[in-house]
Amino acid sequence: MVFNKAEIEKIIGVTFKSEDLIKTACTHRSYLNEHKSTVKEHNERLEFLGDAVLELVVTDFLYRSYPKKPEGELTSWRAALVKTESLAELADELNVGQFLLMSRGEAKSGGRTRMALLANMVEAIIGAIYLDQGYDVAAEFIEKNINSKLENILKEGLHIDAKSHFQEVAQEKEGVTPHYEVIGEEGPDHDKTFEMAVYLHKKMWGKGKGNSKQTAQQAAAQDALKKYKV
Repeated sequence: MVFNKAEIEKIIGVTFKSEDLIKTACTHRSYLNEHKSTVKEHNERLEFLGDAVLELVVTDFLYRSYPKKPEGELTSWRAALVKTESLAELADELNVGQFLLMSRGEAKSGGRTRMALLANMVEAIIGAIYLDQGYDVAAEFIEKNINSKLENILKEGLHIDAKSHFQEVAQEKEGVTPHYEVIGEEGPDHDKTFEMAVYLHKKMWGKGKGNSKQTAQQAAAQDALKKYKV
């Protein structure tokens, strides 16, 4: 996919003064290996900045919106809003992965669908918006696309530690502790995506993906909880 400034601006609802900033936000480090003469920077510094802006905006939103909620509860809500899976889901909804510049090898290995890369891209875009347009515009983007998902997160129980919850349910109802197995891996060693399955006895109850085994286990437990309730 060729980078298209006008198209990505239309999708995210922000017009950039600097094309370099938004292009950098869409540039994976692998792309530099094949385009050293034309590209000087990848998106990891913008990702670092965007992560901090995102954390602040979400924290401010939760603090002001829920004055009677304790710190521990707000922390779990924030974690659910900013976790890799949530940001990758947003990238899918906006379809910004099509603009992610990467090496041919990274693209062939499924880079544009990898959760970690998509989540990092969203954070880099937030960092680019902050530098180009300022805090208020970045906060508006986060409010519209991320904070707005809190109601559904609470409704679906996505803020709960799914692994611990499923273990409690399994031990109470079935008298057994769930066990997890890796059923798939994809991507290079430095940026793997794992697929885990959770079992009760020998029956698979759920499966999920993540950029670490722990994250994938949480996704599998969340899947299992939905099926178990049914």
